[in-house]
Amino acid sequence: MKIYTKKGDGGQSRQMDGHFISKTDPQILAVGALDETQSWLGLVIADLSEQTVGMRDDLQHIQRLLYRFQADVSIDGSANIHDDDVIQLETSIDRIMAQVDRIRAFILPGGGHTGAQLQVARVLARRAERACVALHEARPEWVRPEGLRFINRLSDYLFAMALLANHLDGVAETPAKES
Repeated sequence: MKIYTKKGDGGQSRQMDGHFISKTDPQILAVGALDETQSWLGLVIADLSEQTVGMRDDLQHIQRLLYRFQADVSIDGSANIHDDDVIQLETSIDRIMAQVDRIRAFILPGGGHTGAQLQVARVLARRAERACVALHEARPEWVRPEGLRFINRLSDYLFAMALLANHLDGVAETPAKES
């Protein structure tokens, strides 16, 4: 089975409905940014420390949500992300933040290996959010409000997960300002 079609060699990408658009189209950029985030989470999962291996199921759930959101951004009229998904992220964030030390100042991204990788995932989620907002501004019908809320909340969730990973790994956060 060949995985290449040669149809994109001229800078065009085939849509689900069969028509072609530029690989620089806001829709393709949004889907690509979501894919980057999802793929990075795969690396995070593959590299979980002994103390953070319990995060695997939650992070794979996020990967599946990103897959559903990619479908929403790719297929006109698709509606796979709902307010319940946003509420679930908010509930998880609150649960995680109750387990970690309160952050009293800006911190440097990093810490332990898992925490640092989750900070990169957070940044990738922010880039995906910017791409989805750009697509929404160009074609509002392609990114529903629930999707915008979901992708906005996702970076907060990944920040909380990074804090939790550092907490579980016994690594203190580093303040952004030198004391």
